[in-house]
Amino acid sequence: MRALITVVAATALASCSAEAPVAEETPQATASAATSPAQASATASSESEAQGYSFKKKLDEPGGGAMDFTYTWPAKVSAEPELAKQLGEHREKMLRTVTDDWNVMIKDCPPDAVSCRNSSYSNEYAVVADLPRFLSLSNMLYTYTGGAHGLYGKDSSIWDREAKELLDPTELFTSRAAIHGAISKRACAGLDRERLKRRGGEIPDSYGEWPNNCPGIEETVLFVGSSNGKTFDRLGAYYGPYVAGAYAEGDYEINLPVDAAVIKTVKPEYARYFSVKR
Repeated sequence: MRALITVVAATALASCSAEAPVAEETPQATASAATSPAQASATASSESEAQGYSFKKKLDEPGGGAMDFTYTWPAKVSAEPELAKQLGEHREKMLRTVTDDWNVMIKDCPPDAVSCRNSSYSNEYAVVADLPRFLSLSNMLYTYTGGAHGLYGKDSSIWDREAKELLDPTELFTSRAAIHGAISKRACAGLDRERLKRRGGEIPDSYGEWPNNCPGIEETVLFVGSSNGKTFDRLGAYYGPYVAGAYAEGDYEINLPVDAAVIKTVKPEYARYFSVKR
């Protein structure tokens, strides 16, 4: 997603060792490596000219540990200069945070330990729906900071081209409680069907306790999608690992067509951007 280039730089991490670990930055994309994400999108005169963006950085330390950092987004994001700028700023912030945390991990890690010397962070955006005013996005997140396995999950956001701001999808509705009430019965029924496939046997009362309960809106990631490219007529309810079951079960994503109950919860200013799925 950016122009192919490899830059090798030595970066001193005083908290790790007097020897400098090697920073291997591999921004692989179709835009110039010398061009920032915002600049790359600003110079594109149309979406067809915009290019996806991928930033990859690796740091190694003398004790055998490594930090891997990945941040990507598709061409439709690069076609929105302000959005690309905001995500670029977030990338820089997360890179500093992950690097600082890794330094602390190495400093506190026993000499004979391995997992606490390794760290990974990945944030990969994808397009859910592209309407004239809104660009609905998902992003797949993965983090590893030692231990048996990393953690992963999805998040969602909507770019409002008119307001030039990122929205949480729930902001399109009168309240989080309202949209949860409109979808919870269908979402929980769909979730239980998926649980049955993975677990076998019978699922107890879904309104009981974890791991059989129906997650609340605070544990639900909501996606808004479109089958017609004009209005939002599909929703997705996403439950990450540990939310709706054990880690071994993985994550769950339930697709829901927009119905009349959902339409009733949409804020008036966004009503014309929704329709019942036909």
